[in-house]
Amino acid sequence: MEEVVIVGGGIAGLATAVALKKVGVRALILERSTELRAIGAALGLFPNAWVALDALGVSDKLAALYAPSDKGYVTNVQTKSIQEVRYASNDRDGAPPRTIHRKVLLEALAEELSPNTIRFSSKITSVETQVEQGSPICMVTLDDGTVIKSKAVIGCDGLHSIVARWLGLRPPVCTGRSVVRGLSLFPEGHRLEPGVIQQFVDVGKRAGFIALNDKELYWFCVVMGSPKEKLDPEMIQREVSENLAKDFPPVYIDVVEHSDLSSVTWGPLMFRYPWDVLFGNLARSNITVAGDAMHPMTPDMGQGGCAALEDAVVLGRHLGDAISKRGGELVARDIGFAIQKYVKERRLRATALIAASYLSGWLQQGGSSRLMRFLRDVVFYRLLITRLFNATRYDCGKLPSVSSLPSSGSKSSI
Repeated sequence: MEEVVIVGGGIAGLATAVALKKVGVRALILERSTELRAIGAALGLFPNAWVALDALGVSDKLAALYAPSDKGYVTNVQTKSIQEVRYASNDRDGAPPRTIHRKVLLEALAEELSPNTIRFSSKITSVETQVEQGSPICMVTLDDGTVIKSKAVIGCDGLHSIVARWLGLRPPVCTGRSVVRGLSLFPEGHRLEPGVIQQFVDVGKRAGFIALNDKELYWFCVVMGSPKEKLDPEMIQREVSENLAKDFPPVYIDVVEHSDLSSVTWGPLMFRYPWDVLFGNLARSNITVAGDAMHPMTPDMGQGGCAALEDAVVLGRHLGDAISKRGGELVARDIGFAIQKYVKERRLRATALIAASYLSGWLQQGGSSRLMRFLRDVVFYRLLITRLFNATRYDCGKLPSVSSLPSSGSKSSI
């Protein structure tokens, strides 16, 4: 009998395990891969993410590694016009945005966990519930036939979540766009200012890069449609530099051509319809979802990973509150109530972020007509972007202190 089983060892899964550990709940992470995966190379962390990371106890060591992003520039490839976009935050807003290595974030979270918390090469095939002694018990079956019982299951298993499917959530849909991502390495230094986001917009395309440190840059290219065939990283790099971004400034082409090919990926952009999150079944009994398993969204506001970190803290907070009322016990009968509170708190927030991210992408990449240029260059970059950025100034709260718990974790109680 495990306390809590977390399916998936990505950002949401690791962060949720850290949050639960801090409130005295022992979690087991089942990760299907053989090691921590960092698909996507890097990600932006906005003020809301730093609030969550502070609650998880890892914000300081991550912030010290990366320069804050207080501004960016957007170049219209057709007209050559350049707009400056400000992302600065003050003390009231919290920590400023930073773009960091995805793998560094995963490793920082994993370092907070106890040994043997993550069980790699563990692919689940089904989730079920049954009642024992009047309390719900969850059962996770692995592809080797192993059955693991627990008091709760948290699905953090991404876009194609088995747990979300068991809950009855409809699968994510493709937006009709795709994104190429990669890391570039300049051994002698690139001489570009760290933390400054450079973006380029063209007809149906949006690309950009940002320096992570004095030798590495993260770059992306969002285009309409998806790759017609599976391409290896070298072919993807050539497709971007010679075709998709051939009209872009030489500085962008140079960044792409310095790519670490092991980091280059190309995949479709998918999201869950906002109304599926607003009205869908996000929990049943003692089972729920977090991260992309709950709210897959486009990356146009950089909120996928940030929202996953929020989920972890909110879920940990509600379960911690339930434990505090029991004097340090994790009681299966109380978990369902705590999960319902978590779902109620996250439903509207996740719905709004999905819709705002989709709108942001549509406005920035909607075409080259006079109307779309006006909506993008005037309405979005001069008026809306500040309002949308306000959504990142969100406080997910702090984790409760459960001083009565023994160091090995909470007591087991049905």
